[in-house]
Amino acid sequence: MNIKVLVVDDSPFMRKIITETITSIAGLEVVGTARNGRDALKAIPLLQPDVITLDIEMPGLNGLETLEIIKREHEVPVIMMSSFSGEDNTIAALDLGAMDFIEKPLDIRNQSDAFKNEVADKIKPLFEQKKTDIPVEKSLLQLNGLEKRLPNKIKAIVIGASTGGPKALFSIIRSLPDNLSFPIFIVQHMPKGFTTSFSKRLDKESSATVVEAEEGMAIRGGMVYVAPGGYHMLIENNQIKLTETDKIHGVRPAVDYLFETAAEAYGSGLASFILTGMGQDGARGLAKIKKTGGFTVAQNRETSIVYGMPGNAVQKGVIDEIASLNEISELINWMIRVRG
Repeated sequence: MNIKVLVVDDSPFMRKIITETITSIAGLEVVGTARNGRDALKAIPLLQPDVITLDIEMPGLNGLETLEIIKREHEVPVIMMSSFSGEDNTIAALDLGAMDFIEKPLDIRNQSDAFKNEVADKIKPLFEQKKTDIPVEKSLLQLNGLEKRLPNKIKAIVIGASTGGPKALFSIIRSLPDNLSFPIFIVQHMPKGFTTSFSKRLDKESSATVVEAEEGMAIRGGMVYVAPGGYHMLIENNQIKLTETDKIHGVRPAVDYLFETAAEAYGSGLASFILTGMGQDGARGLAKIKKTGGFTVAQNRETSIVYGMPGNAVQKGVIDEIASLNEISELINWMIRVRG
């Protein structure tokens, strides 16, 4: 059965392009289009779409206002259609509950297969894990003896995420206590420009200082470093190193590069968290962290938007604990208070 999509955009040409792209993807079908937010809200109960693609910049009821109403009145997932000039609004949409975003092609008349592939990659995984028969893993954090298995002294935390990650990271970083003494490093799969807005929004709403990492930046305790889009982030000699070497797993930044170099830098004093996301990125780095004595945690299936990255790590046996998003946040805060 096809995934039913409602396309919302104020541009007739863009609606046509998006509709044609979605129609060309096996397993997806467009059940309707809307030219503005108000029309979209009327169409949702009539068409019962499985997912909505929503333009951010629309006259009248804009994308953010429409998204807010959708999240309040319906349970349908929303993918934002974003232009490069709308990074701040895109990040705001992710914070409001959008599942993900897709960049509109710069040359929409000659869009490449990359746009089609991105549309498929952003929509299909939201529904694929619902079909699986693999049971939900139970959280292990309630078992006795966890504190004894954690590092006695946490020197750093690394976090990797992809689809669904921004909302999860907002939850984690917002709740950090004000006595963070060690560095936290984040790789979130996100294009150039968007990580800048993402970092600024995290910094604005957190008691910790959050920055987009820069080449040669000295690593300091109490800071949160976000890998910039388009660059792999590495840790060398207590400094941030950025590289534009080839993508791995089809992404740059990649979680594996951060995790592997952090394992070398912090050894048994490193705690790592792999969050919701599509693909296999992170498992190789987690294996290195375990080998050097660090601690590894995966977000559980139940609270992950897409269980690809954490699920792959669990299957490969490189995870010490499985936890819900709330438990991960609580565990990080406990590490800061007690083991920092």
